[in-house]
Amino acid sequence: MKLARFLPLVPVLVAALLLGGCAVVPPQPGTARADVLRTWGTPTAHHALPDGNDRLEYATGPYGRTTWMVDLDPAGRVKQARQVLNEAEFEAVMATPGLRRPGVLRRLGAPGERRPLGWLGGEIWSWRYPTNDCLWFEISLSKEGRVTGAGYATDPRCDAPPDRS
Repeated sequence: MKLARFLPLVPVLVAALLLGGCAVVPPQPGTARADVLRTWGTPTAHHALPDGNDRLEYATGPYGRTTWMVDLDPAGRVKQARQVLNEAEFEAVMATPGLRRPGVLRRLGAPGERRPLGWLGGEIWSWRYPTNDCLWFEISLSKEGRVTGAGYATDPRCDAPPDRS
């Protein structure tokens, strides 16, 4: 009889267990490239790094808020895996003078949105990221592909039109 009291909780417990299984487990150092590809699938991009290592990009954009970069050594083993859409990475981009388009892509991955800068030429790139505020990170690129500015702005997807009813 007392068990019947808990039956309404069963769907809630099942949902909690399923959602708990969705946590991302990054590849551990030493994992072989083939195992990363088998587990994570085809990367959204591949970047050759200046030091001879490779970087696999796993972006969830345009509306996703994570991009994982998996760095591989020359032997094809994971050196590190990290989620790069965060304020520390954005600050590093802003602090790097002379950064160009390929460097931004290697560091942050593909932006969630790209918009033209109009008569000036160039583009504005934007990334959504995990935050409790409704912000995204944006950079301005000149028509030559050089970063000319960067900062945080309100994500326009958060500015829902007023209810007209």
